[in-house]
Amino acid sequence: MGYVHPQSYLRPNGVELLSPDGTFAIVPYHEVKAVSFVRDFEAPEAFPERTVFNTRPKMEGLWVRMKFRDGEIMEGILSNDLLHLDVYGFTVAPPDLSANCQRVFVPRAALGDLQVLGVVGSPLRKPKKPAPKEQIQLFEK
Repeated sequence: MGYVHPQSYLRPNGVELLSPDGTFAIVPYHEVKAVSFVRDFEAPEAFPERTVFNTRPKMEGLWVRMKFRDGEIMEGILSNDLLHLDVYGFTVAPPDLSANCQRVFVPRAALGDLQVLGVVGSPLRKPKKPAPKEQIQLFEK
């Protein structure tokens, strides 16, 4: 447990971590299961309480299911923008955004399997056509 700088915590050899007692360390990726970004550091749960979606998510992105090397499963929303992908792992939005955990970084080394379950809010969907001009308007100004 410790603190990371959100813009510079990923290093080629591991995760840069500052412990609560003030010691600095770089933890190798194969020793990290997940890095949770939380609202309140003192809250009891750092890892998301609910790890799977109850229904299809509404947030735009790739709906993914990650299976950790220890067998635990977690779902999340991954950005559908290739510029946001990182060589060291994946940053996902957890299923319960109202909980303490807001984002989770999962190193590639921690995963045994990663599946894309769906694409939510695909940009390939064509926008609806506007109503024809000859159609009457019910609520005009």
